[in-house]
Amino acid sequence: MKIARVTGWRKIATALWDEPSDPQIYGILELDAAVALSFIDRRREQGHRVTITHLIGRAIAQALVAVPDLNVRLVGDRAIPRPSVDVFFITASATGRDLTGVKVCEVDRKSVIEVARELGERSSRMKTGDDPDFARAKRTMEALPRPVLRVALRMAAWIAGEHAKSIPALGITASPFGSAMVSSVGMLGLPIGFAPIAWMYRVPLLVLVGEIVEKPVVVAGQIAIRPMLPLTVTIDHRYVDGAQVGEALRAFRAYMADPPFYEAAS
Repeated sequence: MKIARVTGWRKIATALWDEPSDPQIYGILELDAAVALSFIDRRREQGHRVTITHLIGRAIAQALVAVPDLNVRLVGDRAIPRPSVDVFFITASATGRDLTGVKVCEVDRKSVIEVARELGERSSRMKTGDDPDFARAKRTMEALPRPVLRVALRMAAWIAGEHAKSIPALGITASPFGSAMVSSVGMLGLPIGFAPIAWMYRVPLLVLVGEIVEKPVVVAGQIAIRPMLPLTVTIDHRYVDGAQVGEALRAFRAYMADPPFYEAAS
């Protein structure tokens, strides 16, 4: 084959980008949400403000328990087990025009009602400015000029994320983003979306919850209309390979297929 020079857009592209080095894997999953929605309706009738995002957080925790290799911190060439299964829920703050989040610890050991209650209470404190750590961190980050902020974020990620040490002066706790992250775009009316895992998160996976819509699907050989929940998952390939992803997915699916079974045992 004759060697040729690259020209046109291909030449521009080689000038724009370097070789790919991003370890992120993206996947799409669609689940029948009928059982989950029925479970949510019963809990709401009892006065509990449970949402599909809370259930997804619990399902993620089950996946992390099933695959301990996901629930680690990567420090150099070492994988250090985390002491608990913690999930970071991305939420809106202030007037809803900004994003923050809440890390709920030991999600595998709490019921979805406990997760929903804790998340709701702490989110409310953030929105009203009654969370001192969040307020301190927000003031610091907003006061720093952009070049200094970039350095501060990298230092915070190295200390709090990689080495799991708190930074009280900045209001940053150890492993601030927990073992994994979850966010919802469905409540915004967005059917589906993909989210990147930023370098500062130091987590192996992030799940984005889309909008539940009714679709025709095949059930037991017959076409039926079912409420389908679209999920997108971003996975850091440095933590796991395909076999481990499959094992985690089985645990995740098992929870979402029968939340009442797992919640009765929690």
